[in-house]
Amino acid sequence: MEDDHLIHCIALSLLKGIGPVNARNLVAYCGGVEPLFTDPAVRRSLAKVPGIGPVLAASIMAPAVVRQAEKELAYVRKHKLRVLFYLDPAYPARLRHCPDAPVLLFVKGNADLDPARSVSIVGTRTPTEQGKRLCMDLVEGLADSGALIVSGLAYGIDIIAHRTAIRNGLATVGCVAHGLDRIYPGEHAATAQEMCMEGALISELTSGSTFAPGNFPARNRVIAGLSDCTIVVESGTKGGSLITADIANSYDREVMAFPGRPSDTYSIGCNRLIQQNRAHLVTSAQDVLRLMEWLPEDRKKTPVQAALFTELMPEEQALVDLIKAQGKIDIDTLCFRSKMQPHKAAGILLNLEFNGVVRSLPGKMYALN
Repeated sequence: MEDDHLIHCIALSLLKGIGPVNARNLVAYCGGVEPLFTDPAVRRSLAKVPGIGPVLAASIMAPAVVRQAEKELAYVRKHKLRVLFYLDPAYPARLRHCPDAPVLLFVKGNADLDPARSVSIVGTRTPTEQGKRLCMDLVEGLADSGALIVSGLAYGIDIIAHRTAIRNGLATVGCVAHGLDRIYPGEHAATAQEMCMEGALISELTSGSTFAPGNFPARNRVIAGLSDCTIVVESGTKGGSLITADIANSYDREVMAFPGRPSDTYSIGCNRLIQQNRAHLVTSAQDVLRLMEWLPEDRKKTPVQAALFTELMPEEQALVDLIKAQGKIDIDTLCFRSKMQPHKAAGILLNLEFNGVVRSLPGKMYALN
């Protein structure tokens, strides 16, 4: 990526008062990120962009944000970080489909952020001994699946998930609520360094960013968005793990939780998720593998014979051909490649599902029966 382009991408992420949704609207309105900072005619009309107005337009016009982006680029180069803009091919595909995904990610490490399987594991910062054991057994049980383990590098369930992943040869990603110039908590610095060998640390925040309460819920959406499913090991009545579960549900990702006794403080949140049908009840990694159709026998299912598709309508056939070529594919990609409106594609897929031609998978994915 050219330095000027990268500076403009960083500058976009630094704009105050403009969230990821408005940032995307700005890029679409301007025809790219460069005109937003370089085209005088475009810049003069920024106040007319829906959701911007004169105050935000003035902040975009201020030269200070570009100077700050230039300094951040120097930090990125010095510390060999990856910078992923939401329009880049390397931006994680699972996260790109989330409507409020960060426009920019800073990545330290070597992880493949588009693995075949990705699981986020979250929970309380003060787990019980049973919770610790459940978390370790869960990650160990996922080892053969090769899943990427995603969590938040926090105390408790998060760090247990990361460390168990490392011990079992699984890549693991820590999504943090601060810039990559620091590690919080400091006690996890050695683990974070080890994670970067095969995994990574990820943040949407620049170096030197101040700690703020809002950073943590924002971080949780990255955890949920990077994963096929989110698993809550232990949780009280409130906490970041429940926020992550709610976000994962809003993204149409699978949510699972370990149940516990009604009297256990750190089972209340999990039990409530299950009771309210916001999470599948799981007791082991085997349950997770079965729900996600990741067991070996799921890969051996007999494919549908081509003869079954001979009487399909042209638009049905177009979607079936795309699914067949990919093996499994998400509905957003299907709509993009078929140039079909989402509501129309959804109706056709539902009909194909009723007729036994396709089946829906977690994460708005589809495969042939």
